[in-house]
Amino acid sequence: MTQRTIRIGTKTIGYGQPVFVIAEAGVNHNGRLDLALKLVDAAADAGADAVKFQTFHAEDVVTGKGKMAAYQKKNLGKTESQVAMLKKLELQDRFYASLIARAKKRKILFFSAPHGGPSSVDFLRRLNVPAFKFGSGDLTNLPLLAYAAKMDIPVILGTGMSTMKEVRAAIRVIHRAGNRKLVALHCTSNYPCPFEEVNLRAMQTMMRDLDVLVGYSDHTEGIQVPSMAVTLGACVIEKHFTLNRKMKGPDHAASLEPDELTEMIRAIRRVPVILGSSVKRPTSSERVMMRDVRKSIVTLAPVDKGDVFTKKNLGIKRPGTGLVPRAYLDILGKRAIKDIDADTLLRRGDF
Repeated sequence: MTQRTIRIGTKTIGYGQPVFVIAEAGVNHNGRLDLALKLVDAAADAGADAVKFQTFHAEDVVTGKGKMAAYQKKNLGKTESQVAMLKKLELQDRFYASLIARAKKRKILFFSAPHGGPSSVDFLRRLNVPAFKFGSGDLTNLPLLAYAAKMDIPVILGTGMSTMKEVRAAIRVIHRAGNRKLVALHCTSNYPCPFEEVNLRAMQTMMRDLDVLVGYSDHTEGIQVPSMAVTLGACVIEKHFTLNRKMKGPDHAASLEPDELTEMIRAIRRVPVILGSSVKRPTSSERVMMRDVRKSIVTLAPVDKGDVFTKKNLGIKRPGTGLVPRAYLDILGKRAIKDIDADTLLRRGDF
């Protein structure tokens, strides 16, 4: 597992660092600036580190004959050409200045996925975005990855639908371009992704075998899986969110609503606190608790001076402020050197 860190904007990304949480707005703005601005605000309110959109012109992404994916047909409840669907989901170029200004005001990083080829990469570079995110559909688009990598801007790479051989090929192209600022995200390209297709162990394989930082992009319903991924070591989490799952669009149904995004991020931030250290020792609160719940050696009946301690007059009870129970067998058979009342904690000077 690599121990390097990289910088994305003001954030340090790496194992042992606070998890970098990307709130994926994607196309859930439905082509509207007002909704896109509200998504920036919702991501900031939830405590995300970054809000991410997708940058493309439909005709640069798909041919006129391209068909909608099965999940898109299901979530939209209709069938049309993919280019017609995407055309309605474009984030217009003139919107970006307002979105970047809003993100800066709300102290959240703004970047986007250059989904439309080199022209999208060039456009985002002119906007000085702190990172490029390439979706899983571009994992095998090696010319595009090489083109963007040469700009020496951090790259976040989705790896859905891929084999380790394909992931290594993509990483090799980016590295050969001189860019080592790379995070690979394990994910499953299904929206929503059923739990039996998550395969978080594959993320651990990537962490072990790849010389890049590894995170997780989640498409499941709910917030359980991202927290599990962080527990297993993911240094980046990406999650789709929307203002309302009932809105029309291909990705709303598989997205979190703002209150759920907030709870997911809270759960993620708790993970390192819960994991704690590797040392097994009593906590400060347990040291206080010991006095009340641990046990000591006590007299079960009155003991006169000279009496022998036996199982009939000596037992073990709370509190834990007297002799520890491990001394019990050693004390049996010894004689009391003074009178002792019943139900009294035994002391070293009593025998």
